[in-house]
Amino acid sequence: MPLLPKALHIIEKYSKHPQALAEGKVLPVMSNQKLNGYLKDIADICGITKPLTFHIARHTFATTVTLTNGVPIETISRMLGHKKLSTTQINLQ
Repeated sequence: MPLLPKALHIIEKYSKHPQALAEGKVLPVMSNQKLNGYLKDIADICGITKPLTFHIARHTFATTVTLTNGVPIETISRMLGHKKLSTTQINLQ
């Protein structure tokens, strides 16, 4: 997955931290429910009243941000990490 240079720098910096080396991970792993809870908090702060989850945001990114702006479906499929193009095609319907 492509990362912005600043995010990549942070990950590289903390990947050498003793705790990261001991646990085999740089960042804590959160449950889907916890992440969606944080996303809902952000949506509330921003005044977003529609239902919002990472699944919905991912689908919106794939359809609204990329497909409607002429990004090829093969590129969208790679960005979403799909192994099969057919998975992307189903999700974009």
